Amino acid sequence: MECMVRRIEANGVETYRIASWDRRFERLSAGFSTRTGGVSEGGFASLNCALHVEDDPQHVLENRRRLAEAAGFPFDAWTCGEQVHHNDVAVVTRKERGRGRNSREDAMQDTDALITDEADIMLVSFYADCVPLYFYDPVRQAVGLAHAGWKGTAKRIAARTVEAFREAFGSQPEQMHAAIGPSIGGCCYEVDDRVIRAMEESGISAGWTRKSDDKFMLDLREINRQLLIEAGILPSHIEVSHLCTGCHVESFFSHRRDGGRTGRMASWIGLKR
Repeated sequence: MECMVRRIEANGVETYRIASWDRRFERLSAGFSTRTGGVSEGGFASLNCALHVEDDPQHVLENRRRLAEAAGFPFDAWTCGEQVHHNDVAVVTRKERGRGRNSREDAMQDTDALITDEADIMLVSFYADCVPLYFYDPVRQAVGLAHAGWKGTAKRIAARTVEAFREAFGSQPEQMHAAIGPSIGGCCYEVDDRVIRAMEESGISAGWTRKSDDKFMLDLREINRQLLIEAGILPSHIEVSHLCTGCHVESFFSHRRDGGRTGRMASWIGLKR
């Protein structure tokens, strides 16, 4: 059964929520935006949440405000990093709350994963095919997000984020929960042997099928699921969405499908007071 449930919020923003987490964890807000419910135009229509794609910045800020409201947070709680497809993890404290909401320059630089144990901080990252990874430790009341494209996956950002939870909060992986959100699936993600070599050099030996001598269909979701298990998270504590951003034209932006000029969805997670 699909782990994400579609919701139309009161302000018209369409989101997907992690169904089991919605039921079980009262203080937790976690989800994934779609392309519906914003004010952007053209190829960015309508809920583009990223400032780096040459959309009108005022449109992006209005979209972000709408998504924050839908997620149940004030806009000043929106906190994000400048993603670089690496595996660096930032610990967000009260001092960093709100960084990146209005400008890229103010974002947490060179950061593809964010974690916090502070309430009323909305962690956000951006996607148009890459894999969103969600983390929740109900014992330590800590949350996190990681952005895993093929480069971050090869750099094992999933495991690095789990280790950061342990270092920062004393989290035990077997007590943590994780979810894998909508992303491009093995049905649509063709890569060359350069990508496969990067996986193999990282000790990843499965998660793709050969299409030709130098072309492969890559399943980043399954690879990240296996990396989460290797990091100590129980398989029964991992939710996986099977929504493909390449297939669902009406719901999602896709960098690959749309030829590079497109908007970005946002994943978010945070603890309400």
